[in-house]
Amino acid sequence: MIAPSILSADFARLAEEAAAVPGADWLHVDVMDGHFVPNLTLGLPVVEALERSTAIPLDCHLMINNPDRWAPGYAEAGSRNVTVHAEAAHDPRGCARDIRAAGALAGLSIKPGTPLEDWVEVLRDFDTLLVMSVEPGFGGQSFMPEVLDKVRTARRLVDTGHLTVLVEIDGGISASTIEQAAEAGVDCFVAGSAVYGAEDPGRAVAALRAQAVAASDHLDEG
Repeated sequence: MIAPSILSADFARLAEEAAAVPGADWLHVDVMDGHFVPNLTLGLPVVEALERSTAIPLDCHLMINNPDRWAPGYAEAGSRNVTVHAEAAHDPRGCARDIRAAGALAGLSIKPGTPLEDWVEVLRDFDTLLVMSVEPGFGGQSFMPEVLDKVRTARRLVDTGHLTVLVEIDGGISASTIEQAAEAGVDCFVAGSAVYGAEDPGRAVAALRAQAVAASDHLDEG
């Protein structure tokens, strides 16, 4: 799965930018509050407007404080997947239940320095795991290959039936990094500048997908 990140799109033309990636599986929406991360992006009203303007399922990544309060609203707005940060949620399991009750898949994200092992039991209540391969807050950062150890661990837990999450990665994904991420066991790849910085974003999505599929051994097993 390829999820272009609109953090790298033209915010003045979001509907057009969404239309430029018709082959995308999800459209990744980074919600930042200027507190949990230093950057400030967009919020629920923009997500609601985007939901009305595209048929691509929205993948909302909440990089905000107190996601327990705000996450269900993004699910109610029609998002397919709503991800909260392990480091920010007061009651991650309760938050996951509320997101699911509001009609979306529930995702848990961990920063590069957050150990996966601390969250394995909690992840049993989630549908997706988003491994950050950059420090959250800004687009265009360099990929951190050391986080792939967490991806490999998550892949083993999924393949052995200990978890049932979809494994997603976000940060620095491009033509030069997607294959190593796919080999480690990623299912869904968030790509920002690699898609929206390309001359043809739709073609960039297709090219990234082809690379990921070719490198993903676990897809042949599933």
